Amino acid sequence: MKYNLLGKSAVRVSEVGFGCMSLGRDPAAATALLHRALEAGITLFDTADLYQHGENEALVGKAFKGMRQQVVLATKVGNQWRPDGSGWDWNPSKGYLLQAVDHSLRRLQTDYIDLYQLHGGTLDDPLDEAIEAFERLVEQGKIRQYGISSIRPSVIREYVRRSHMATVMMQYSLLDRRPEESCLALLHEHRISVLARGSYAQGLLAGKPAKEYLNYSEAQVRQAAALVVEVAGTSRSPAEVAVDFVLREPVVASAVVGIRTAVQLSAALQAARRLPLSAADLQALRQLLPPNAYEQHR
Repeated sequence: MKYNLLGKSAVRVSEVGFGCMSLGRDPAAATALLHRALEAGITLFDTADLYQHGENEALVGKAFKGMRQQVVLATKVGNQWRPDGSGWDWNPSKGYLLQAVDHSLRRLQTDYIDLYQLHGGTLDDPLDEAIEAFERLVEQGKIRQYGISSIRPSVIREYVRRSHMATVMMQYSLLDRRPEESCLALLHEHRISVLARGSYAQGLLAGKPAKEYLNYSEAQVRQAAALVVEVAGTSRSPAEVAVDFVLREPVVASAVVGIRTAVQLSAALQAARRLPLSAADLQALRQLLPPNAYEQHR
């Protein structure tokens, strides 16, 4: 397993991360899966206070109790559950962020969070307020680094300009190359790392039946998946190709893969041990379809 630093920080993460959102609610099975991942070299575990009303954080925290120094815990904030449980509302206010972190710390059974991320964001948010909250939490030692989870170039540019964030989590894959247009170069220039999610494009690049995806037709998705299989050949899996495509971008510190089953974990670990793509294979993948671009929030 290779490890990369997050931005300019001293936080080092495995280049394949464990997305915890889909973990089942069976504590024993989930704990066994998390422990197996850690034993195999995965150190980055990403959750959010939104997932299962906080139960996901609690599950991860309990699983790693007594192992805190071995793992990098990332979680997200900004979606506030309504008291009646009917849904949630967006709340990036300073007061809420300073309050919510204590609940995450309690559920994760830790006194610090390695990476605290704003779980979305718009230009209508009180950006400076949110940044002040994150900076204060760093000063207090409750978090080591902070970032945002966003696919909006307009929002990302403002956080790059105003904050000291270490990361941006964004969707990026062979079928979603929108970050290439402006975000990846900007973040690389400012030494802000990308945590890539959606590397498999909802499984379409890893064996699931083709369907329309973003601006690509079903036929185009089928064409991309076929090329991934061809490039994989007999020495790689399609998942390895999909992950290597993402990690070829130097700004991407980790491909965070959603994992729910032992089979999915095995695929992620295999991707971490992948054979790198040749320059010719990479060029073929890049030239197959016209890259898509963001239509909104530019």
